[in-house]
Amino acid sequence: MLDRLRDLARRHAWTRFLLEVQERFGEVHGGFLASAVTLAAFLSLFPLLLLLTAAVGWFAAGDVTLASDATRELGLQGDAARLVTDAIAAAEENRRTASAVGIVGLLSSALGVVAALQHAYDSVWQVKGRGLKDKAYGLAWLVGAGLLFAASFALTTVVQFLPGPAWPVGIALGLAVSVALFLWTSQVLVNLDVPWRALLPGAVFAAVGFEVLKAVGGIYVPRVVSRSSELYGSIGVVFALLAWLFFFGRLLVYSAVIGVVRWEGTHGTARVAIDVPNMPGLTPLTGTRAGEVDEAAAG
Repeated sequence: MLDRLRDLARRHAWTRFLLEVQERFGEVHGGFLASAVTLAAFLSLFPLLLLLTAAVGWFAAGDVTLASDATRELGLQGDAARLVTDAIAAAEENRRTASAVGIVGLLSSALGVVAALQHAYDSVWQVKGRGLKDKAYGLAWLVGAGLLFAASFALTTVVQFLPGPAWPVGIALGLAVSVALFLWTSQVLVNLDVPWRALLPGAVFAAVGFEVLKAVGGIYVPRVVSRSSELYGSIGVVFALLAWLFFFGRLLVYSAVIGVVRWEGTHGTARVAIDVPNMPGLTPLTGTRAGEVDEAAAG
């Protein structure tokens, strides 16, 4: 199968490019890089849930009918209604502690996500990190990403008030914001000064994929959660979230790989020597982009 793809790649530029992207993804261990992003993003959900719990507590403190309204709107009765009421009461009682712990935890976990993203981008571009400076760049990225997310929500709200069917406008605006987000990500997080034009194709690919994942998340994931919850209980929600984040992590790594392959296609590559462990009786001949010995001759 791979030989047939190589033959096809020699005849068509686009298939050659796709094959190069897939080969590079494997050479830099893109699957492991994507898994690190997935895990970091999943762990960041816990402090976010704690902050949401704190927000419910603050709302409950100012609205004594929140618990009864919530159970009525959800159509809950008996033990289920009592469970929701007790949860809201606990959130109200512990709202200050939950807010403080949630903010600190969310900031820490967000920096963990950024660190995973930085490592993924640096590994794909085969450059070293900035060390402690990465923390400053990570904070800058968080601020910029937060502003872009705020702009996205604002645009979504504005589109809802437009006359007539405004969904094409909403899709176009959402795609534009996503392109800006991923372009900002690839420009800031990698320890390399790459012109934004070279990063634009990868950002467009990530933005389109992200919009598809959002659509799938809004339609397919709730069904998966429902079916999984029937079989596995509350852990079914975890399965659905991990599945979505699994594809999201790979989307990010593939977008970075696209940028690297296109850059090398126009600017070429440089060959360097690497140090590897001395293997008695064997002489290393070639290595991979991950720094591994690919071929060795008997000495």
